[in-house]
Amino acid sequence: GRKNLRADASHTSEIYFPYWVYSRLDLGGYLRPGEVIASEEDEIAKRMTVVGLWCIQTFPNDRPTMSRVIEMLECNMNSLEIPPKPVLSSPTRSVPKSPAS
Repeated sequence: GRKNLRADASHTSEIYFPYWVYSRLDLGGYLRPGEVIASEEDEIAKRMTVVGLWCIQTFPNDRPTMSRVIEMLECNMNSLEIPPKPVLSSPTRSVPKSPAS
């Protein structure tokens, strides 16, 4: 995989790529800094990004089904809701107890 460009970052959020994406979406900026792209391409990129953010939600129940993903990709950007920021830790899982020998 690609190496982190800010390995010396003092805060975890500085090195977690989805947080960078959230900050760009919150500011209404382009997802590719320094580039101006056509508004149609920008809307497609934002729509795909928002759908991707839904798909990486920490809790599986918060993630969309594949049929919902397709609906989201085909809809207008204005009807898409930006998902909540995922937490950095994985959800806790219960460990099944092993039977006594």
